[in-house]
Amino acid sequence: MAIPSGIGIIDTMIGFPDRDFAVYDFIRGQLKDQESTDFEFPVEYMFKNVPKELYGAQADPVEVTLGEMDRFGIAVGLIGCEGEQSQRALTAHPDRFVAMANVDPNDVMGEVRKIRRLHDEWDIRAVGTFPVGCTPQVDLGDAKYYPIYATCCELDIPIFVCAGVPGPRLPMKPQLVEQIDQVMYDFPELVFVTRHGCEPWDELMVKLMLKWPGLHYSTSAFAPKYYPRSIIDYANTRGADKIIYAGYFPMGLSLQRIMDDMAHVPFNDDVWPKFLRTNAARILRLD
Repeated sequence: MAIPSGIGIIDTMIGFPDRDFAVYDFIRGQLKDQESTDFEFPVEYMFKNVPKELYGAQADPVEVTLGEMDRFGIAVGLIGCEGEQSQRALTAHPDRFVAMANVDPNDVMGEVRKIRRLHDEWDIRAVGTFPVGCTPQVDLGDAKYYPIYATCCELDIPIFVCAGVPGPRLPMKPQLVEQIDQVMYDFPELVFVTRHGCEPWDELMVKLMLKWPGLHYSTSAFAPKYYPRSIIDYANTRGADKIIYAGYFPMGLSLQRIMDDMAHVPFNDDVWPKFLRTNAARILRLD
């Protein structure tokens, strides 16, 4: 069916145009191949039609993102809270944006303190992390992450974790999906949401979601035409409450591309509201 209108979509991965692409500097420092270091966007080899025209615009980046959200029925976006643009957006538009903290657990207690501070200052509703992008890399099942997971449990907020083969040309070991099993065993209260596809272990991810109540999957960094079939089938059967919409605007995909593709995703009628809003609203405690 077509995407139902008026849902008030929650996008759990959205951002603001960054004219100098400095947001990716933390990745560039680890890249070794020349092509990747030459790209403005380090994963540009994977994405066609990155919406760079928005990066070069003179318009206010927050207003650019809000305009795109309005065009495509996105009511709320989950964003970071440590940059100037994000803090301005959260302050000026508290009904449109909610905050998350991004962490690198190499400074274990420093990051635990940061999460608690940002929870007090910005009412963060989630934590996010990119294991292969940490400096140095940290396996998602490593002991350094355990205080982060424990803090999320204590504050009753979810953690969004990139899993599967990464797009940047960096070693994939930190994001092996099989590690999630032990994490969920050790933290039965944790709400753990994967990002960036879990491929090529999406079928394993389905098995793990069946096993662990707190485990969820978000669709970030994938044009909807490339959503894994295993994930669509799971959403249409036993997993309607586990699959969460996340885009990738403006990092690699335009909202136009995402929503044009979305119309062809064969979700069942009852799945759409949960996928586009209800599941995210529940774990972020928005409704």
